[in-house]
Amino acid sequence: MDLSGHREVYQDRGLDVGDLADDPIAQFQRWFAEVEAAGYWEPNAVVLATVAADGWPSARNVLLKRVDASGFVFFTNYTSDKATELDADGRAALTFSWTELRRQVRVAGTAERIGVEESDTYWATRPRGSQVGAWASDQSTVVDDRATLEAAYVAAEERWAGRDVERPDHWGGYRIRPHRVEFWQGRPDRMHDRLRYRLVEGSWVVERRAP
Repeated sequence: MDLSGHREVYQDRGLDVGDLADDPIAQFQRWFAEVEAAGYWEPNAVVLATVAADGWPSARNVLLKRVDASGFVFFTNYTSDKATELDADGRAALTFSWTELRRQVRVAGTAERIGVEESDTYWATRPRGSQVGAWASDQSTVVDDRATLEAAYVAAEERWAGRDVERPDHWGGYRIRPHRVEFWQGRPDRMHDRLRYRLVEGSWVVERRAP
C-alpha cells in the first residue's frame, strides 16, 4: 500500500511566542476550548505512551478527564498494562492530535496515582454500566471468548443489583505532571511552528524548535 500521495497543504495562521500563555496548562486550556468550539468528536482522546518492562514503548488511546495546574488526569484499571507500567516506571508521554485544525500537543512528564477522594468524585459521575464494567473486566488479561466477558458482566450486575456500585480498589486515576509541553501548528511548505515549554528549576522556558 503506497500512501505517498496523501498530502495536505496547510494554510493556517501561525503560532508565535507572543501568542502563548505564561504556562503550558493555560495554553493547553486555550487550545482545547477552540477544539471544542470546532465541534470535534471526543477532543479529549489522547495517545498515552508508557515504558514496558522489556523496554519497548507501549501506547494506547485514553480519555483525558481533567486538566489543572498540577497536570493531566485520566482514569483506568490499576491492573491494566498501562497502570502496571506507570507504577514501575513513571515516565509517560501524551500526544493530542487535532488534525482538522492542523494542531498537535505533545506532553512529557511523570505519572502518579491521584488520591482516593479524587477518584471517588469522578467515579460517582460515571454511568452505572461503566461502573459495573469496572468490576466485570480484569483488564489486559487473556480471556477465552466474548461470552466469558459477558458472563462476568452479568455476574457483576447481579452483585450490585438494587444498590450503588462502589469504586473498586483496583480502579482510579493518574496525573501526568509535565516537564515538557510542545505545541505544533501546521504551516505552508512544511515550515511548521513548534513551540515548546520546558520546566527549568521550577520555571517554564519557551523555545522555538525547527520543524
